[in-house]
Amino acid sequence: MIQEAVLRLLPAEAGNEALIKGFLAQSLAISAARIRGWHIRRRSIDARKHPVHIQLHVQAWIDEDKPERLTPFFEYPDVSHQPEVVVVGAGPGGYFAALRLIELGLKPIVLERGRDISARKRDVALLNRNQPVNPESNYAFGEGGAGTFSDGKLYTRSTKRGDFQRFLEILHFHGASDDILVDAHHIGTNLLPRIMKNIREQILAAGGEVHFDTRVSDFIVEGDRVLGVRTAGGDEIRGGAVVLATGHSARDIYELLHQKGIKLEAKTWAMGVRVEHPQELIDQIQYHSPEGRGEHLPAASYSFSCQVKERGVYSFCMCPGGTIVPAMTGPNEMVVNGMSASTRSSPFANSGMVVEVHPGDLDAYAAHGVLAGLAYQREVEKLCYLNGGHNVIAPGQVLTDFVDGRLSADLPPTSYIPGAVSVPLHFLLPEAIAFRLREGFKKFGQWAKGFLTEEALVLGTESRTSSPVRIPRDSLRLEHVQLKGLYPCGEGAGYAGGIASSALDGTRCAEMVARSLGK
Repeated sequence: MIQEAVLRLLPAEAGNEALIKGFLAQSLAISAARIRGWHIRRRSIDARKHPVHIQLHVQAWIDEDKPERLTPFFEYPDVSHQPEVVVVGAGPGGYFAALRLIELGLKPIVLERGRDISARKRDVALLNRNQPVNPESNYAFGEGGAGTFSDGKLYTRSTKRGDFQRFLEILHFHGASDDILVDAHHIGTNLLPRIMKNIREQILAAGGEVHFDTRVSDFIVEGDRVLGVRTAGGDEIRGGAVVLATGHSARDIYELLHQKGIKLEAKTWAMGVRVEHPQELIDQIQYHSPEGRGEHLPAASYSFSCQVKERGVYSFCMCPGGTIVPAMTGPNEMVVNGMSASTRSSPFANSGMVVEVHPGDLDAYAAHGVLAGLAYQREVEKLCYLNGGHNVIAPGQVLTDFVDGRLSADLPPTSYIPGAVSVPLHFLLPEAIAFRLREGFKKFGQWAKGFLTEEALVLGTESRTSSPVRIPRDSLRLEHVQLKGLYPCGEGAGYAGGIASSALDGTRCAEMVARSLGK
């Protein structure tokens, strides 16, 4: 017999298996000897007040043995001689689309402009040493996509788009730790590369193809149907459909589609800065304790949002125990992002702090039409780029100075390896962004006492939260509204906002492709 219970424990209790079993028996009103095995299905932290509690959703096997394996085993058939589907992009959207295509009896041909995980590691290491950015292999482009080296988190609000539990189980099957099935929110940028490599090897073992250093430069279109793609190397690759999962920074793809008269839409997105605090301070604030988190609690995170002059101001991609990284994709750009390793052991906590940008806010860029948001992004990124031989040194400002509108005499320590110099970001950023950020920071400082501090650093610019452009598709078939056989997918298409939602969207697109091809 299997029974479930919800336990509310102190942090020290939640880490003690013997105590958990005793509390479980007490909750189920049975003898502990009858519990032959138990499994934590979900774990969450209730830090609304002191003392902090851990809530465990526990499944128990009563008078019967617990199965050796609790997660499914995924089988991928040989599709080497099956109909081919072109998948553009080897991020979570593209790779999960490829896995699902294989399950449904189709052969994916994955094309990735960037490099494989091992080579990409070397490129981002050079970037952190203040070397010029490789425009094809960086924190945004390459195997695994943008989240592999500059995110690592699995937060999603898009469970209605697909089976989130199945997504976690596939990651677990390909090497993720048991913890993601329990906490369901973080893998870690140190572990994601190995998982993505395992997924690639799975695709190849099933007869699919994965090609790196292969940038798509054109689409093969006949009438109202896309038949394949052309690469920058001059190759033509055709298939029964094209899944377009290029990510939010593939600006050349938007420009190509626009030049070919293929319909695009402007959409709401967000831009701002990245703010960094000592992790100990965030622990003290969030856990309501001057002692911080102690030995039994993880590095604390936060989530803030408010409205300032009819635009949302909110935290984005919060990285407890994390680091800030250079996330530009071309020369003369300044873009930052955040990441956390699985251990979350950095002494810093960072988060994007961004302001909504609506298409109607960009009248000054009207000459760019539907690509106005891209032009706005580019201009702000160039304004924040520090020329004069400093390739990726970031403009920085003390948080309180940013709010008060004054230049910082000195900057606090930072996890950003290339380094930062004092710049008046409050003046450099567009006023519509800077003003709302200042007001937002004041509110967050009222809600979380100690957040608005001279120990915190603001770095610019956090501009790649999502794409300013959507590639419109039919809501049921998921095909482009104008081109049959083209399936816009994930963040780059405007239908996802992270690793999890992109993977779920890739899975759905693969299922629609299979249906259209009679599978």
